[in-house]
Amino acid sequence: MNAAKYRDILDENLLQSALDLRLGRRFTFQQDNDPKHTAKIMKEWLHNNSVTVLEWPSQSPDLNPIEHLWRDLKMAVHQRLPSNLTELERICKEEWQRIPKSRVSLKSLSASLSHGFRKIIIDTDFSSDFEESKHAVRGGEGVGFAL
Repeated sequence: MNAAKYRDILDENLLQSALDLRLGRRFTFQQDNDPKHTAKIMKEWLHNNSVTVLEWPSQSPDLNPIEHLWRDLKMAVHQRLPSNLTELERICKEEWQRIPKSRVSLKSLSASLSHGFRKIIIDTDFSSDFEESKHAVRGGEGVGFAL
């Protein structure tokens, strides 16, 4: 996916979803520093649509619990070496079905965050004032959860 496609997806979905969720304009959008997220056309679209974006440091620990599940799925699919798109789709579905339900639970996904939280605590300078410290309490891959 490139920045133009990402922009089109947000254009078709983000603001309407905020309205559907009764957030109005009172929300902060979270995304990581993937090049398509930080491209000029994306920055312009976000600015032109008055979307507040959470600052996101590069190389930050992943605090989006679903990303851990996607990583597991990606690794399982990669091991099976699909050779075409049809095979990739079939293998993805098979590997998804093989993931234990206990792994997909909120409790399990939340537990996978402990490493990221430890890294944040270690990397955060708690001797500075709260405003400075809270800016260090961020991290992740993709769009999702942030403190």
